[in-house]
Amino acid sequence: MRIRLLLVLVMALWGSAFASSKLAVNEVPHTVAGFLRFLIGTVVLLIVLRAPRLPAADAARAAGLGLVGVFGYNFLFFLGLALAPAADGSVIVPMAAPIFTVAVTALLGRARLSRIRMVGLTVAIAGAGVFFLGIPATGSHRLLGDLVFVAAAACWAGYTMLGAPLLARLSAPTVTVYATAAGTCALGLVAAPELPAVRWSELNLEFWLNQAYLGVLPTALAYVLYYRAVGQVGPATAAAAMFLVPAFGLSCAWLLLGESISSTQALGAALMFVGAWLNTRAEAPRETRPPAPQPVDVRS
Repeated sequence: MRIRLLLVLVMALWGSAFASSKLAVNEVPHTVAGFLRFLIGTVVLLIVLRAPRLPAADAARAAGLGLVGVFGYNFLFFLGLALAPAADGSVIVPMAAPIFTVAVTALLGRARLSRIRMVGLTVAIAGAGVFFLGIPATGSHRLLGDLVFVAAAACWAGYTMLGAPLLARLSAPTVTVYATAAGTCALGLVAAPELPAVRWSELNLEFWLNQAYLGVLPTALAYVLYYRAVGQVGPATAAAAMFLVPAFGLSCAWLLLGESISSTQALGAALMFVGAWLNTRAEAPRETRPPAPQPVDVRS
């Protein structure tokens, strides 16, 4: 029960990150916004958790996870925010990620794709089609941004699935430190050409407080808690918790940005929710779940 309550907290933090990150993208290039968020998060993780020594092979695997789930996901996430409303992303990413997770685990033979799950996939795909058809014809790059959000969801699903075997042997904080540091380095390389053009002196206190929030809570804290949940309850159950993100995300997008989705998009979102729920309401019997690692005292 405790780990599920922590998952709710993680989803609330991630839901708020859509609107908060959009505020950052409005001030600086999307590559710089992503890099700053994870630079702060990495510094916090290194101060609090330090970097435990790992064999070279395990360190490389954890760093590889960071390239998928930190660099890949967040490069696409912030690019999507630069093109489309945060409200769209807060629906697409958490709905698509569990579907990708279930579909890939079924293809790999790690989960049984039952009839009800086939129905769920069909409903979710139909819902995605309705959602995209409901995008207002504003002449912007909103459709492209929403497609980028779909790609980001695929990266997140990969991060969840690829991380599960590593968590059978390593603690969630250890994996998170190495993955976040590697992903941050990659984000920094991509952001480097944009850094000289940023008018740093014009960024106000509100911007930096927002960056501090993003770096400490939705990044450093939430990533550790999420991977701890993956290690204890499995990737499908952890991914299923992402159904909570749209509620938090849409609320924050409305409160902070005045954004909303159209009625047609709302219908599509509802169909995606139903389809995703049918696929992840319970873990399939054949799904492999790694044993939970021993708890680590993160205060040291």
